[in-house]
Amino acid sequence: MPSDIVDPFARDPEATARPLRDFARSYLRSPSGAVGLVLLVLIVLAALCAPLLSFQNPYDLLQLDIMDGQLPPGASSMAAGYTYLLGTDDQGRDMYSAILYGLRISLGVGVISATTAAVIGATLGLIAAYRGGRVEAAIMRLVDFQLSFPTILIALMILAVLGKGIGNVILALVLVEWATFARTARGVGLVESRKEYIEASHVMGVPTWRILLQHLLPNCIPPLIVIATVQVARAISLEATLSFLGVGVPITQPSLGLLISNGYQYMFSGMYWMSVFPGLSLLVTIVAINLVGDRLRDVLNPRKDS
Repeated sequence: MPSDIVDPFARDPEATARPLRDFARSYLRSPSGAVGLVLLVLIVLAALCAPLLSFQNPYDLLQLDIMDGQLPPGASSMAAGYTYLLGTDDQGRDMYSAILYGLRISLGVGVISATTAAVIGATLGLIAAYRGGRVEAAIMRLVDFQLSFPTILIALMILAVLGKGIGNVILALVLVEWATFARTARGVGLVESRKEYIEASHVMGVPTWRILLQHLLPNCIPPLIVIATVQVARAISLEATLSFLGVGVPITQPSLGLLISNGYQYMFSGMYWMSVFPGLSLLVTIVAINLVGDRLRDVLNPRKDS
């Protein structure tokens, strides 16, 4: 092809990167959003690099020394020779290492459950918006029924039947979160399904699955991203509550909620660090996610003021 002829189908890298730069500038315009993003990135990196940053594996009983139990922050190990920055619990577990590993479980449970719930809820919501009639009525009555119960009650009932375990906790969280995504996707899908380009797709004989995936779903992604961010924080909080009550993750894989529960009985004995430091870690994590979610809501809201 001659050099003076422009390919009309060639993609302009500058045009592709410009929306991302505009989105980044708009997001970072908020100090609270920027702080939340930095905190969240640091928390995620700390959780992913927990084996590299921690002094011990809190899940390995061979690395625990009962003689180092209940040491205050800054105390030195009697056997290992290193300093416990945040103290130890009653089993000699380094609280700093336990918090890093607990973050991995809490974040993993929150992200996996919210992502799975988003896929299921968005699919059902789009089907309800597109099909209408009895299909929509059946799906939305199921959504209303699920949302009429307190989420903690549903989760407790599910775990009472299935028992403890990370997989069971994720399943319980998915079952209590999917309805929120379904209602949001259905609301956005109803607006888009009445537009002319959807009717044109019907006339041209475009398959239903292509209309759902290529037309309706992309328009639902911005609000779903905002809700997914908030739901991750909600799932982490709910998992911590379930673990604190003793029906969440097993004691061999303590999340932040279980660490808080294990140290709670020592709160009034002056050994505050066993429960306070995991609690502060949980608080900072949820606040960071909520700050990011709030800023994403402002940036992705198509009705925001210019």
